[in-house]
Amino acid sequence: MSAYDPAQMRADCAEVGRNLRLERAARKAVSEPPSLHYEDYPRDVAKRDISISDAAARLAGALHLHLD
Repeated sequence: MSAYDPAQMRADCAEVGRNLRLERAARKAVSEPPSLHYEDYPRDVAKRDISISDAAARLAGALHLHLD
């Protein structure tokens, strides 16, 4: 088997992937859990404005829909 054998390279990559996932899981297991307090997640998200084109307004008017 050469150093560049595809089967061995695939096995090496799979092993590295398993080790990385295990390391991430271990870090998450011992890390502090996220906060449950509302004040720790402050955000004021503005609502989007919806614009109605003239063509859409004419079409809605023709269909007797009310767009406010």
